[in-house]
Amino acid sequence: AEDVMPGYTHLQRAQPITIASYLLSFVEQLERDLARLKNCRGLVNISPLGSGAVAGSTLPIERKSTAKQLGFADISYNSIDAVGDRDFCAEFIFDCSLIATHLSRLAEDWIIYSSSEFGFIRINDSYCTSSSMMPQKRNPDILELIRAKTAGVYGSLMAMLTILKGQPSGYNRDLQEDKIHIFAASDTVKASLDMVCAVLAHMKFNTKKISAGLEEGFLDATALAEYLVGKGLAFRKAHGIAGSLVAYCEEHGKKLAELGLDEFKKHSPAIEA
Repeated sequence: AEDVMPGYTHLQRAQPITIASYLLSFVEQLERDLARLKNCRGLVNISPLGSGAVAGSTLPIERKSTAKQLGFADISYNSIDAVGDRDFCAEFIFDCSLIATHLSRLAEDWIIYSSSEFGFIRINDSYCTSSSMMPQKRNPDILELIRAKTAGVYGSLMAMLTILKGQPSGYNRDLQEDKIHIFAASDTVKASLDMVCAVLAHMKFNTKKISAGLEEGFLDATALAEYLVGKGLAFRKAHGIAGSLVAYCEEHGKKLAELGLDEFKKHSPAIEA
């Protein structure tokens, strides 16, 4: 995990990063997803019991006592809102949509990285399929399906919001349709999470191919610019010098690390051994 790999912006080689930091970037995303789900649980954990059809009840019920016995954290405080509230449904599906988004981006990365053009990772045969025509192919179908199924979760979110957007106050039978979209989004995301975990558990990084990828693209150019900033140059000036050195290297078929000190000094006397 401490091995170095190219980091990308705009799908162009940018700067060196570690494999660990790459994987941890998705941990950050999923931890935010978990925090959103915990917040959503708080919205669900409200007892509407006693709200009646729309105007509460004339019976002498103890709503807070009932809510406590049933394990709710609190009660709803407006019966009109309580019987028609499905905000928590929309928020849950939105949370599922973001999880699906993050898993789709991860799947896209791994599809690209497992391609023969990159070859950074190898997906286990259990999660690939062969081509019906071309015997050499190993297609990352599971990852492609994770990416595709994100669209269905988005569809559930749009359907839920559309159900809610045109209703008058109080309860309406339209709300019966919420379960279809909650369960569809939840089932899809759970299955995608399981598949991502399984793929990752059996995935291998091709560190030799990754190391070769570090040799191209001048990934050390930013470090050179920052070095010049450390020598007192304004970043705009340092950026220009580093860029001119990259152009010089491209013209002469060299890497920055292969330049001699005299070649560096032709572009900036601030560069020292």
